[in-house]
Amino acid sequence: MNQSIKHIGVFTSGGDSPGMNAALYAIAKTAEVNAIKVSGIRKGYEGLIDNDLVLLKSIELQKLTQKGGTILKTARSKRFMELDGRKKALQTLKANNMDALIAIGGDGTFKGLLTFSEICDIPFMGIPGTIDNDLSGTDYTLGFDSAVNTAISNLDKIRDTAESHNRVFIVEVMGRDSGYIAIHSGLTVGADAILIPESSKDFIYLLDKIKNYDSEDAFLIVVSEGDEIGADLVASNIKKINPHVDLRITRLGHVQRGGNPSAFDRMLGIRLGVASVNALLKGKNNMMTGVLYNQVHLTPFQEVVKQHQVNDELISLLELFGI
Repeated sequence: MNQSIKHIGVFTSGGDSPGMNAALYAIAKTAEVNAIKVSGIRKGYEGLIDNDLVLLKSIELQKLTQKGGTILKTARSKRFMELDGRKKALQTLKANNMDALIAIGGDGTFKGLLTFSEICDIPFMGIPGTIDNDLSGTDYTLGFDSAVNTAISNLDKIRDTAESHNRVFIVEVMGRDSGYIAIHSGLTVGADAILIPESSKDFIYLLDKIKNYDSEDAFLIVVSEGDEIGADLVASNIKKINPHVDLRITRLGHVQRGGNPSAFDRMLGIRLGVASVNALLKGKNNMMTGVLYNQVHLTPFQEVVKQHQVNDELISLLELFGI
């Protein structure tokens, strides 16, 4: 055990995701059991530069595990990309006698820590917090399950109104570089087509299915926001080959980031928070805490990259269902 760690700093960075507050609670609780002080750093790297800190206590965080977003706020920091900004962040760590740092965010957050490690020698750990589920080193990222459930709830409601009017609905879900949300939500609501950045065949399947569409059933198309064709172009092409359809576009947008985290994400946040503190106490450094095959797994930051391809099993599912 690393007995030299007496004060841990923690921050959330990049896009918010449901489950971050549960992870903060678990970090604070595990630290307290080991007589370690925990300071929350507000607004990500910006707060680290500006010395914007708040003391975290598990008794206060315990009642916030069901709250979406992040109580520490989050931001992207251009100043931290500059050496001068990182030097100011280092001054904050030294002034507050911090012995370790935990960051909850995506690959950009972890790359920032790697760069920071060039001038800072305290240990860093990361927790994957992004609804896109697009990081290597973990089966699921914090917030993905909640985002999918939010998308499913909205897609079910859209189907109700689509059925009432015999309409074709194009529903855009989040996923700038990844089709995971689109696949998981689209398959589980029985969508007629799913368009994702990773597939070049899905648009051909869609046009083939809808060119002769003339039914009293709704036709539901789920499009990932990262798909290069995009919802508007999809609508334009559908109208060209089948001008008689009654078509609507709905963009779910940031509603997928908000709301109470699912039971899965609350538990995932707790597991990853506990594991991150324990990893620091075992002397680990510059690693992301994830879950692979339902077991806690540590991946060096250098190996944590954004996945630009969904796994083969999911692609085969899309082909099997003809979407």
